[in-house]
Amino acid sequence: MSKTRKFFWRVFILLLILVAVAAIVVMINLGRIIKSGVEVYGPKITKVAVTVDTVDIGLLTASAEVKNLVVGNPSGYKTPQAISVGDISVGVNPSTVLSDKIVVRSINIQYPEITFEGSLGGNNLSTILANVDNKGAAIGTVKMGTNTVSQATPASQPAPSRKLEVDDLVITGAKVNGSLSLFGREVTLNNIPIPDIHLSNLGTGPDGITPAALTSQILHSITTATLTAVTTQATKLGGTATDLGTKGASGVKKALGNLFGK
Repeated sequence: MSKTRKFFWRVFILLLILVAVAAIVVMINLGRIIKSGVEVYGPKITKVAVTVDTVDIGLLTASAEVKNLVVGNPSGYKTPQAISVGDISVGVNPSTVLSDKIVVRSINIQYPEITFEGSLGGNNLSTILANVDNKGAAIGTVKMGTNTVSQATPASQPAPSRKLEVDDLVITGAKVNGSLSLFGREVTLNNIPIPDIHLSNLGTGPDGITPAALTSQILHSITTATLTAVTTQATKLGGTATDLGTKGASGVKKALGNLFGK
């Protein structure tokens, strides 16, 4: 073998080693990179604080596990957070990781704790949802309990270079705590269960779905389900308790119906 060939192969092997080392460094730090991205871009989308404890990446299984995601409350509300999730599991199609559209096979959001603060003037969840600017055409389907409905997605958000496709997203075991102020009285909400939420076929078209649109889908589903559960709970109290004044169940239904648009 000539000296030129030997030199070429040595350089080639050295480059391979450098690439391998760089790949290992990226792999080791990928969880921290994603965590930083969530905490930087999450608040830009929701206009509230978003934090994550850890993001664990399974490179061989093309999966990720997000621990302790917390979505803060807008200013003016009493409690520090609106939504907290202990565990989120994500499965990705590995062949799409470097493509323009990443295909997410599944997202499993387990046991989110929702802190609701509401009154006739509005509520914290709807305020966050408004921040995301939920406008535009519907993408995919949303299933809550036995009902399947279309949901809108924001069209006014700047389009990032990378799009997403989410084939299956499930929210299980959600519970609501917090308070609801009506007619000068306050109703305490304790561990009100929410039916499982199932979103499917999000961003299956060539344009995919943006992170902002995906966030809007999730928040819209959680907000709608929460308001439905809160309305049911407060209506029961309105029909049986005097602490809601003389409005009764019909007054509670009418008042809470206004919250869906605020």
